[in-house]
Amino acid sequence: MSEQVRAALEAKAAQVKEQMTSLSRPVEDQGSISFGKRVGDGTAMAVDRLTSVSAHDNLGTILQQVRHALDRLDEGGYGVCEVCGEAIPEGRLEARPWATRCIRHTD
Repeated sequence: MSEQVRAALEAKAAQVKEQMTSLSRPVEDQGSISFGKRVGDGTAMAVDRLTSVSAHDNLGTILQQVRHALDRLDEGGYGVCEVCGEAIPEGRLEARPWATRCIRHTD
C-alpha cells in the first residue's frame, strides 16, 4: 500500500513541477503592454500574466503539501490527521493523497 501511495505522490509532484515549468516559460511575442481607456490586448495580456502567477503560486503550495505527505509517509504518520491523530478517511486520501489532515481540521 505505501509503495502505491508513494508512487501516486511522486507522480503528482512531477505533474505539478511540469505545470509550474510550463507557466514559467516566457510567452512568445508579447509586445508592449499598455493600458488605455479601452480594454485592449495589453490589458488582456496583463490579466493573463496575473492569472499565471496566481496559478504558479497555487501549484507551489500543492507541491509543498505533496512533499509534506511524503515526509509523513517516511515517518509512519501518513493517513493520520496531524492535528487530532484520527485516521483520515480513505475517500479523502483517494481524492487528495497529499492530505495530512482530516476534513474537520483543514484550513
